[in-house]
Amino acid sequence: MTDRLGRFGRFLWAGWSGMAGIALFAALWQAGNERYGDFILPAPVDVAGAAWAILSETRNWTVAGLTILRGAEGFGLATVIGMAGGLTAGYSPAIMRLSRPILTLLVGVPPIAWIVLAMIWFGSTDATVIVTVVVAITPAIFISAAEGAMTRDRGLEDMAMAFGIGPFGRLGSIGLRHVASYLFPALSVSLGSAIKVAVMAELLSNIGGIGGALAMSRATLDMRGALAWTLLAVIGVIAIEYLLLRPVQSELERWRDAARPWGVKR
Repeated sequence: MTDRLGRFGRFLWAGWSGMAGIALFAALWQAGNERYGDFILPAPVDVAGAAWAILSETRNWTVAGLTILRGAEGFGLATVIGMAGGLTAGYSPAIMRLSRPILTLLVGVPPIAWIVLAMIWFGSTDATVIVTVVVAITPAIFISAAEGAMTRDRGLEDMAMAFGIGPFGRLGSIGLRHVASYLFPALSVSLGSAIKVAVMAELLSNIGGIGGALAMSRATLDMRGALAWTLLAVIGVIAIEYLLLRPVQSELERWRDAARPWGVKR
């Protein structure tokens, strides 16, 4: 428990560097506002005020939550499929060779094409958004999991086998912990892509959510409202990543702290 509290404290303390990056981005944003004016790029304070006004209306929570839910469902499904397929391919070179052409095909098709196909198949429903998200981000998760599984330390597995640890025990104590170092960077990127694809699918298929709100802002040339909804989508991504992904990553990568010499900081 003390070790976990220490990691949580270091995690909170590391947030200062993130705040500094956000402050720099806001400064550049403000410079753009002063250069091009409110119509092209509203000031960050005004956009933050618009976002707060949006959140002050209860119905807008439902709108934002709908997009986050759709993106999270697609992300979760893609994670399960990508991890299962990637681990299987990483442990089986034959499956890896067979899957490469399929991955190339999926990556080569742009997300906008999948949105059009999903609209034809499923109509204006949640399935259009979820399927588009799954197809768009699964290849990256699959490749990361497969690469992690292929580069695992066979010597450690042989040692574990000599001590009588079964295949599932070796997978949990050695394989998955090594795969995590490859997988979680891909999951962080895929999470952002999931929300972006979900918003794009909503905008084109006109099924509500943040995408529908952006379509309304586009129709009325409301740049401040468009940026406010975009800001809320980004906040949703950050909340999911740092409340769900990062704690799991920290738990699976405890070996990094054990391998780091005392007093040496990253």
